[in-house]
Order: sequence, then C-alpha cells, then structure tokens
Amino acid sequence: MPSDVRPPVPPFTRESAALKVRAAEDAWNTRDPHRVALAYSEDSVWRNRDTFLTGRAAIVEFLTAKWTREREYALRKDLWAHDGHRIAVRFQYEWRDDGGRWTRSYGNELWEFGERGLMTRREASIDDVPIEEHERRIHGPRPEAERGSSLPLQ
Repeated sequence: MPSDVRPPVPPFTRESAALKVRAAEDAWNTRDPHRVALAYSEDSVWRNRDTFLTGRAAIVEFLTAKWTREREYALRKDLWAHDGHRIAVRFQYEWRDDGGRWTRSYGNELWEFGERGLMTRREASIDDVPIEEHERRIHGPRPEAERGSSLPLQ
C-alpha cells in the first residue's frame, strides 16, 4: 500500500468511521506532532478555534506549540455522524498549564477526507472549562476496557 494512503478510506460506514476516530484519538494521545500530521493531506486546511492554517508543516508547528502549553494532555473522541467522505466528532480533553491549573476542553470537529483516506479539512470548535485536579476523569490514553464508551456531557 502506498505511504500516502491512510485506511480506512471513504466512503465510510459506521464501522470504518469509528475506526478512523479511534486512530485519531490514539495518534493525538501520543502528543507527537509529526505522527499526527501524517493523517492529513499535504495541503490540509484547518480551523482550530480562531486559528486558520494550511499544510502539514503548519500543522506540526501548531501542534508542537499546543503540546508545549497543554501539559499532560489526554483526549477522548466520539463518532457523532458520518456521510460519504465526512465524519463529525465530539471530543473532550484535559490538560494543565505551566502554573498547574487544570482545564477540560470540550469540542466538535468536522472532518473531510480525500479518496486516499487523508484528512483534507478539519474544523474544530472548542470551549475550555477550568477544573480542579480532583475533578479530572481523563488520565492518559483510553484503556481498552473503555473503548466504545460515550463521553459524558459535563
């Protein structure tokens, strides 16, 4: 298989869309910007909150800065919907800043894929809620026993 193919590829079924979401969650939890960026096309277009960027190099730069600020980052993603070459995801992640303050970030992402399974467009809307350390519920990558569990609303 060519290195520029990232299965599963569209059109997505519920099962293949769920695999794509799981792969994304697993990759993001590595906090390795170069690994994460390989899931995106060379010219992928992003909106992340109020930041707009294009291309893998910009994605790597963005993620490097993000994970420098957002320490102990741990993420959960849920498949929301899928249709053809698009997937909608809801997510939550927790992180602490360099002052030790914890935050839970809630959001939704809209993903669009090319025929080789690389993401060509990502739009993320994210809200942050300060939490106390004892309120944390996401501690590292998702254990196998929690696969398929849905995210709580709060």
